[in-house]
Amino acid sequence: MSIEKARAHYAGKDGHAKLNCAQTIINAFKDKFSYSDDTVARFAGHGGGRAPEGECGSLYAARFLLDKAPSSIIKECESALRERAGSTKCREIRAGHKLSCLGCVETVAAYVYQVKI
Repeated sequence: MSIEKARAHYAGKDGHAKLNCAQTIINAFKDKFSYSDDTVARFAGHGGGRAPEGECGSLYAARFLLDKAPSSIIKECESALRERAGSTKCREIRAGHKLSCLGCVETVAAYVYQVKI
């Protein structure tokens, strides 16, 4: 399942390469959305608060993957992240200590997983 794959990549466990939050989401769902390892590599600079406008890298990656999905899906994902983490901005999430980065990855992965393509 892609959610477990996301956990393993973010943590660098079970033989999976350790990836940042944005790369983790792209990599976990690259087969589902037909993306290559090159796409995963392009997201190397979008984790750790470096996504545009300081957005959570997981959410930024989900926006990329769900570009053609109904906008309600990404809005639900944003709402869930905001509710659990207190924000959708990386630095605010980290400062609030409500949800870990892994928790953000798991929350976002759960929404991307449910999308039917």
